Amino acid sequence: MVKQTAGRDQLGEFAPKFAELNDDVLFGEVWSREGKLSLKTRSILTVSALVSKGLIDSSFQFHLQSAKKNGVTKDEMAEILTHLAFYAGWPNAWAAFRAAVEVYRDDAGTDGGLFGLGAPNEAFAQYFTGRSYLKPLTDSQETIFLANVTFEPGYRNYWHIHHAAKGGGQILLCTNGRGWYQAWGEEARELLPGDVVFIPARVKHWHGAAKDSWFSHVALEAPGEDCSNEWCEPGPCRQ
Repeated sequence: MVKQTAGRDQLGEFAPKFAELNDDVLFGEVWSREGKLSLKTRSILTVSALVSKGLIDSSFQFHLQSAKKNGVTKDEMAEILTHLAFYAGWPNAWAAFRAAVEVYRDDAGTDGGLFGLGAPNEAFAQYFTGRSYLKPLTDSQETIFLANVTFEPGYRNYWHIHHAAKGGGQILLCTNGRGWYQAWGEEARELLPGDVVFIPARVKHWHGAAKDSWFSHVALEAPGEDCSNEWCEPGPCRQ
């Protein structure tokens, strides 16, 4: 459930019923119906409605920040506002862009960070909850395969296991943004640039981006015998 206290904080004494409807109904019930529409979709709809009405005020700034947290990337927001300009008016779009530039000013990681973004990871897209990108760094025919993997905000791969008769496993070298790693039966671990994760063979796990940040890591398969990869169910909700 989306937690909101702005109504009570600002109007709790003056208009308690309005505050209640704002905090408990609009945000506590409507925004929390993620089974019907995702938070990301609701953010896009809300931003679109506000731009169409020309309501580029502090509440619009809040909804832009929420959109970013809910996984609307800088590129997506730019495309949304460009599209809206033709329907909601050029001046409204200009005003919205000025606010969006401030909110997304520090939105680093869209370029893949240190090693670059690479191409959409279409070959393994069915095992990711959203969009990811892959940039090979070495030739697997010549040496150990290294690849830079970039996740859009909030997206991660499914639970999976690296099998091996001997040795094996995976190593992650975190290079950009903020992400998460979780091994089966353990608490999720936050990942930041400079972190290194060694995942032994036969350990079920997932990894990916935090909900409000792009995330990149270099992934390499540790040498081993009879190595294979098993994909399992999707990971937990976005963190």
